[in-house]
Amino acid sequence: MSDEVQPGFVRVRMDLSYDGSGFSGWAKQAGGRRTVQGEIEDALRTVTRSRETTYELTVAGRTDAGVHARGQVAHVDLPEDLWAEHREKLLKRLAGRLAKDVRIWSLEEAPAGFNARFSAIWRRYAYRVTDNPGGVDPLLRSHVLWHDWPLDVDAMNEAARRLLGEHDFAAYCKRREGATTIRTLQELSLVRGEDGVVTATVRADAFCHNMVRSLIGALLFVGDGHRGPEWPGKVLAAGVRDSAVHVVRPHGLTLEEVGYPADELLAARNKEARNRRTLPGAGCC
Repeated sequence: MSDEVQPGFVRVRMDLSYDGSGFSGWAKQAGGRRTVQGEIEDALRTVTRSRETTYELTVAGRTDAGVHARGQVAHVDLPEDLWAEHREKLLKRLAGRLAKDVRIWSLEEAPAGFNARFSAIWRRYAYRVTDNPGGVDPLLRSHVLWHDWPLDVDAMNEAARRLLGEHDFAAYCKRREGATTIRTLQELSLVRGEDGVVTATVRADAFCHNMVRSLIGALLFVGDGHRGPEWPGKVLAAGVRDSAVHVVRPHGLTLEEVGYPADELLAARNKEARNRRTLPGAGCC
């Protein structure tokens, strides 16, 4: 697949945030459901007076219904004349058109070879949970999960360390036909803040469907004493879904940041990201 921008078009990088509570995820869906992609594309069509033309967004990481984003990245290819006409006022016009639960922070012409999805070298998520016996602070209720058992963060971190590195995360992913579940988990750590909220930081080169929420579900089972710290690693090694691993609710999850290489490495990263991965020693057939 070529990543060259079509003649007469310019690729624009978009940095944005949204509260996922009111959205049925990122990706456009049939049936008129409200999505982040659909909302932004509609606004872009309106403010640029493009009438029936929709300029489709490509995103760094599709988020599920209810999942938030603080540092999401997307790109869109726009006609050069349209970009030249609207670039100075486009950000402000989109702010006036979009609902208040989605904000675009910057619109910049992307460097050659940039692709919001395939150029990314890592995505960093945060999952927030509290074990306060009184529940969640009402002002944080849309962003923090309540777990009604006391959590041992040290035990959770011990379990998390056993999951780091490149593995087949099939046991923690919802399988999709033809898609690999091999990922490199670069960071998985948990910290309890002064307010009692436990924040899990999860960073990987990419994530398969439900991976973060499944990993957190397994760690919560360790934290509340239902399983030992070795259990999530054993589930990973088994390579099959374990009925005890629950996919936690989406509202505690936020995409915090997406990382990209230096401009001169974008093309190589795009090619690498499109290759289907296998683990060392794995056969081809």
